[in-house]
Amino acid sequence: MGARFAMTGGREGWIRTLLTAFGVGLGVTLLFVATSVPHVLSAREDRTQARDPWIASSTGLERGATTLLFRQSSTAYHGKDISGLIIRPEGADAATPPGVRKFPGPGELVVSPALKRLLDSGDGTLLRQRFAAYRVVGTIADQGLQGPSELMFYTGAKSGELVDQHNANRTKGWGPAAASLDHAPMNQTKPSPELILLATIGCVVLLLPVAVFIATAVRFGGERRDRRLAALRLVGADRAMTHRIAAGEALFGALLGLAFGTAFFLALRAFIEEFTLWNYSVFSSDLTPSAPLALLVLLAVPAAAVVVTLFALRGVTIEALGVVRQARPRRRRLWWRLALPLLGLALLYQMMTGYTAAGPRDTYQVAIGAVLVLAGTTALLPWVVEAVVARLRGGPLPWQLATRRLQLSSGAAARAVSGITVAVAGAIALQMLFSNVQAQHTSDTGQDPTRAQFVTQSTVRDGKGAKKAVARFQRTPGVREVFATVEATIRQSHDDPYDTPPVQMHIADCAMLREFLRLPHCADGDVYVSQRPEYLTKDQWAPTTPGSEVVITGQEAEDRFSARRGQGTNGSKDLVRAGKRWTVPRSTTVVHTRPDPVGMDREGIYVTPGALGMTGFGATNVQVIVSLDKSAEDAIERVRNTDAEVSGGVGNGYSVVATEETRKFRSIRNGLFIGAFATLLVIGASMIVSTLEQLRERRRLLSVLVAFGTRRSTISLSVLWQTAIPVVLGLAVSMVGGLTLGAVLLKMIEAPVAVDWAGLGIMGGIGAGVIALVTLASLPPLWRMTRPDGLRHE
Repeated sequence: MGARFAMTGGREGWIRTLLTAFGVGLGVTLLFVATSVPHVLSAREDRTQARDPWIASSTGLERGATTLLFRQSSTAYHGKDISGLIIRPEGADAATPPGVRKFPGPGELVVSPALKRLLDSGDGTLLRQRFAAYRVVGTIADQGLQGPSELMFYTGAKSGELVDQHNANRTKGWGPAAASLDHAPMNQTKPSPELILLATIGCVVLLLPVAVFIATAVRFGGERRDRRLAALRLVGADRAMTHRIAAGEALFGALLGLAFGTAFFLALRAFIEEFTLWNYSVFSSDLTPSAPLALLVLLAVPAAAVVVTLFALRGVTIEALGVVRQARPRRRRLWWRLALPLLGLALLYQMMTGYTAAGPRDTYQVAIGAVLVLAGTTALLPWVVEAVVARLRGGPLPWQLATRRLQLSSGAAARAVSGITVAVAGAIALQMLFSNVQAQHTSDTGQDPTRAQFVTQSTVRDGKGAKKAVARFQRTPGVREVFATVEATIRQSHDDPYDTPPVQMHIADCAMLREFLRLPHCADGDVYVSQRPEYLTKDQWAPTTPGSEVVITGQEAEDRFSARRGQGTNGSKDLVRAGKRWTVPRSTTVVHTRPDPVGMDREGIYVTPGALGMTGFGATNVQVIVSLDKSAEDAIERVRNTDAEVSGGVGNGYSVVATEETRKFRSIRNGLFIGAFATLLVIGASMIVSTLEQLRERRRLLSVLVAFGTRRSTISLSVLWQTAIPVVLGLAVSMVGGLTLGAVLLKMIEAPVAVDWAGLGIMGGIGAGVIALVTLASLPPLWRMTRPDGLRHE
């Protein structure tokens, strides 16, 4: 009978049912998305591992029919990372990367669909210049990508690239299937306890407001429903029957909400690949709810609708002549509202001696404790609202209309803001924990972005090649200053190269030397040496002694020597014979180092070009540090294009940054941001729907007020105050609950308790924004409801 009332109640009944179904549907959609997260993460991780090359970790891997050489190659464009690999198969049976049908040849590219779209778009003009030396011959299939918006490529090695293991890695294949006892995967670490705690609290904070919203949505139209039940009492229904009828009506709305939520979820799933948030995207096939969790949602939402309805009716006396709730209600009980957060704090207190995330039990205990604290904070809000508004007196007319309405029935207003209360309380606690975890997983790189913004390194054949490379950077639009140094190695000429550690040589002009040395004076032809490091003996530092005869070798020769040593051969005589002999001048000056823009203290010997010919020691590296004109548009992208031109690939450089975050922390942070964005949308929609439902319930009263001469502006301001008062009180309650929960969580990981006052200010701003949004959204229907035809009644 209750379900029939929901279906056949005329226009009013259908509006009420649709409001309930829409509200429940939004919550169900978010719950289905949440139940899909395990599959999204596992599928993404599986694809990532399947495409990772497995490299030898304990012994050298010999060339064979199934081996291939690879080297990582990456760049960036307009703040987006572009990852790639340079690959060269060494045998006919070498396996192609996942998602790639055949190996790209020299100068060929296989790109992800998103990278191809970017290259073909008008926004990719500068990026096309960077890949001008390559020809796109195919795209990477979904199984080889983390997500549809990932920018990735594979390129075939050009002539002279990846010749042997001195400048590349060798692998048998891709993913766990290629692993053996002497192989190890790249980047496989277990998350730290604080990251697990952050993820656990994040899930609680994001999902609990959804549950609160669903519980609120099934109570839409409660006052009119109770008046209908009074009419049923008049024709013979007893109290238990009216409760079952009300439960049936709520159950029908919840079931319709499940249908709405399923439809919303399927629509979202169909278009999910078109959206990218914080460089994170999801394949439609990945957004698949876990079967047990989806079944739990399908059973829990209708059950919650029935339980919430019966719980709401326990304090309402419905008789044949009306609803007693319109008389002065009894005061709300406080004891059980305080018991919930105290019980939650007790569960968390047991773990304050040191949270280790040892197993699922710890995670469940933390989650249950946080849920109880946040749920108790929400349960306190109706009591606080009732206690505060009961003491409000006087004031302007809109204020009196708002406070009187809240005094008569504050429950609906408190329920409307309960979602934002629990969300803000959780957000405050999460922000306190987040700030501490961020500090632990954010490291100082030592780099100074104020001195330079880009660093790169390329191989040059001789000094002329270095000068050409530097000149090319200097001609790049947007470049303010270029510093360059040629790197070489000096060894004692009479020793085996492996007997004495090599000493680094830096060849640069005076401008560059001043970037990493404290020089009293400098002129072309000068030679300097840094003070000997504490961990080296005088004999080990001997090559820098003035008057010593040394051998200068290039970086390429050093790399080949190291690779041959790893393969069981020496080649030391060839290394010495190929180098350039040089005598360290007796005028060499001892100086102190200073960190360069990259944050490095460069120990070794420093030579200006006039003191040493730039030829004779073979191919070596030139490092270029670039300072940019920040006012020049796309200066960083133009420098990256120059880097690609000089290096002969897509570039070797990177941007100078002061700090960097761990990959796992960055993934959790992005996931929390995406979840918070979705939750805020649901909370905003819930408050708008709740306000519209309350206005619809009071349409006749509002029309009477207008008919008696009340200004619409007065009524609009009263609606504003009716929203603002509960929200402000909710924010106050949520701040107390959030700060308490945050302090306990910080104690669990033995971190100092610190309050992010800026974060609290942001939460207050969010509350003010919600008030303004809800008020603006309610004005058009408010004006429409206050027309004279609102007085009509049957």
